[in-house]
This record gives sequence, structure tokens and C-alpha cells, in this order.
Amino acid sequence: MKIIINEIQKGLLFKDGKFVKMLDAGKYRCPKSDRKTILILPVNKAITEETVNEWCGLDVLLQDGEFASNTQFIDVKDDEIVIHFVNEQFTDILSKGRYIFWKKAGEHSFRRFDTSIPELPNDISSYAISVLKKENLISCISVMNYEKCLLYYDKKFVKILDAGVYYFWKGKVSIDYKLVDTRLIKMDIIGQEILTQDKVSIRVNMVCNYQVRDYVKIFDEFDNYKEHLHITAQLAIREYVGKRKIDEILDNKEDMSKYISQKLKEKGKELYLEVTEASVKDIILPGDMRDIMNTVLIAEKKAQANVIARREEVASTRSLLNTAKLMEENKTLYKLKELEYIERICENVGNVNINGGGDILSQLVSMLDSSKKQ
Repeated sequence: MKIIINEIQKGLLFKDGKFVKMLDAGKYRCPKSDRKTILILPVNKAITEETVNEWCGLDVLLQDGEFASNTQFIDVKDDEIVIHFVNEQFTDILSKGRYIFWKKAGEHSFRRFDTSIPELPNDISSYAISVLKKENLISCISVMNYEKCLLYYDKKFVKILDAGVYYFWKGKVSIDYKLVDTRLIKMDIIGQEILTQDKVSIRVNMVCNYQVRDYVKIFDEFDNYKEHLHITAQLAIREYVGKRKIDEILDNKEDMSKYISQKLKEKGKELYLEVTEASVKDIILPGDMRDIMNTVLIAEKKAQANVIARREEVASTRSLLNTAKLMEENKTLYKLKELEYIERICENVGNVNINGGGDILSQLVSMLDSSKKQ
């Protein structure tokens, strides 16, 4: 039987089931009577236990000097991942197992990683990262510029991560994390329905702004800091409203905001938060109460309008009285006022007939006097 081994291949010669030697490229004859067998292997693929388990073990091959000088052996342990390079180019990922590589394929180099140290170093190439992700060997945590990340190994806090992208081995160590928003956060407290001291049901809407100050303790000591802050705001609103009447509440909305803000700032220190602002947005009355308040408002405005009208009437009467006194004391002023009066009448009269001679103005005045007496 004739067997040909190409340049991109290597051969392993076995006789009577035992490894004899390595064969290079060429033509070989193996008569059946010689009980020889040749295993042909590609030089660009690794030799593993599975590759030769029907022929011999890897240790048998490595004991042969010529075979060992033409190959490179690497043993990957349980908690290791190895990146394989050929001629400094990424080739593949090696997990647990033993591998033999042909030197003819190129210069082999390896980079070992201990997966019991979960975080990957930053100098791994993006292509290697993409292959590791595709093989589901690593997990990723992305932290935005406005965030801090609390990193936990096996439920134990390790450190705080700043903005960036981080990769971790999916090994024996479990990876957990919590993202914390470092920006100024707005919390709305909506629709708190409360009875005032005079038994009026109102609804209060308010807003609260805060920032997280201690990223670690806030999660270690409180299960839900947002809920704690929300409940504090609710209780502060109930405490303020329940002790005051509706008119006092409506007239002192700013005072209500200051009271609630103070309560929230005190609670915020306990929660490792800084409450920067808390203010009441809306105080909503029930429908029937709104109608009553509108009626009262209309009545108040009408009363104010009546007061203004009476004040103007009094001022006008006082002005007339002062004018009359001046005309009584000054004949010339009286005469000027009389002429003004005649001028206004003449503006509204089409024709005036006067008989005889004499002073026309005197006749007009006499006519007006006589018309007044009639």
C-alpha cells in the first residue's frame, strides 16, 4: 500500500500497535505483511488526547526525541485559560487539557490566565475579547460617566469601578455588581391624600432632589434607600397638614416646603444622601371644596370692587364740594364755569334765536336761568 504525506502534513508510523517514529513529507510503502500503519496529521492543528487516543498517549509521542524537537507541548490546568498565538497572531483559545503543536506551522507562543483572578487585564486585544465573548468565557460590565459600580466577588465587596468597560472570567468566582447614579436625582412624591385639622381632604404633590454620597454604605445598610426617603417625605407631609387648617396651609405653601425639606435633609444624612431641595408643587382640593373656594373668591372680589366704587364716589363728591366752595368765594371762577357750561350746551344745540340788541352773553345766561326755573 502506497501512502503520500504532503508538505502541510506529518505522519506517525506505528508497527504492531506501537509508535515507531515521525514521518516527514514524502511517499511511503506499507505492505500489509509488515503490519505497519501510518497516521497522517495536519501541521496546522493541535494534537490532543482525543486525536491519538486510539493509537497511543501523548506521553508516548513526547518520549521520542525527534517528535519532541519538532513540536511544542502545553498543559492547561483546571483554573486556566490560554490564548494561543502563531507568529504573534491570535489563533485560538485553549481551555483545560494537553496540546501539542507542530513547529512547522510557525512560532507558537502562549499567554496564560488564572481564572481564579476574575478581572481580565486591560492589554488584551479587542479581537481576542470578541472571541472570548463568543465562546461565552467572559462577562462584561459597562459603567457610564455618571455612574459608579460596586463590584462583588462571591457576594463580598471588592472595589468601586469608575467609568469604563470591564471584562471578567466566568470561572469559579461569581461576579455581582451594582450601578449607582452619581447625578442629581429627582424624586416625585405624587398624590398624597391627607385630612387637614378642619377635616378637609387634600392631595399634595411635591418634588425632592438628592445625590448619593457614600456608594458602599448605602447598599450595605439599607435594602431600598429610595423607599426610605419616599416614606419620610410622606410622613412629613402628613405631620404638617394634619396639624393645620386648610386656610393656613394654602396661605403658607412656602413654609410647608421648608418644613418638609428640613425633615428630608435630616433623614438624608442617615441614608448617606444629600438632599439639595424639596418643595411642594401642588395642593389639590376636592371638587366641592374648589367650588366653595371659587364662590368665596368671587364674593371677595365683588366686595373689593364695591369698596373701590364707593371710594371713587366719595372722592368725586368731595371734589364737587370743593369746586362749589371755590366758585362761591370767587366770582370770576363762577363766571368761567358758567361760560364753560354754556359752551357745552351750545355744542349740542343746532340753532339759537335771539331778538333785540344788547349783550348776547347776558341774554343767553337769562335764557338759561329762565329754563332752569321752569
